[in-house]
Amino acid sequence: MKRNMTLAAAVAVMTLATGAATGASAQNANDWQVARKGDWIVTGRITDVSSGADDSIFTSGGVDTGLNVDVGNSTMPTLGFTYFLTDNFSVEAILGTTQHEIRAQGPGTDVAVHETWVLPPVVTLQYRPMPEARVSPYVGAGINYMLFYSGEDKNGFTVDLEDGFGYALQAGADVALTGPWTLNVDVKKVWFDTEATVNGGALTSDVALDPWVVSVGFGRKF
Repeated sequence: MKRNMTLAAAVAVMTLATGAATGASAQNANDWQVARKGDWIVTGRITDVSSGADDSIFTSGGVDTGLNVDVGNSTMPTLGFTYFLTDNFSVEAILGTTQHEIRAQGPGTDVAVHETWVLPPVVTLQYRPMPEARVSPYVGAGINYMLFYSGEDKNGFTVDLEDGFGYALQAGADVALTGPWTLNVDVKKVWFDTEATVNGGALTSDVALDPWVVSVGFGRKF
């Protein structure tokens, strides 16, 4: 259900971009600026991070407890920094942090076990097939690093989460508004697994976080 909600959000922000582009197309093309080789775009976004994690929890002896991991969504502001290597290729880094509640769920059980902040910087190489268009789409691929910090254990459980690298795919568009300003919509799919150790190893789970990262915001060219 969470993944479907995130995909619905992606459709909504893409619809918003299309509407903005339709309105903008009636304006004089001379009132907006195209990003070219050597330029930067700095983008402030509102970002929703949604994990579809539903992995089994096992005892130290490998017995399935019948419980599964649930990771809550988080919506937070983020920043994107895009540098144009050429007119068609750019590199983007996103910075931001989100907070997620982790629960153990199963028949007759739904209990919070941990809450953690995540710093998930993502760096992607983007290809822009129509860099001079008012609606400039792009696709990208890259890597991310998941760093868990400021964790708070809940209800008598202790939880350790393993940091590490993952990879990401990306699609989005910059919609020229006026001057150096753009509307940006962006969807990323990140693949990342973490090992969750509960109560010193009494319980474990190999959690496929694999979040959808859906963003909308405004950028400025420099």
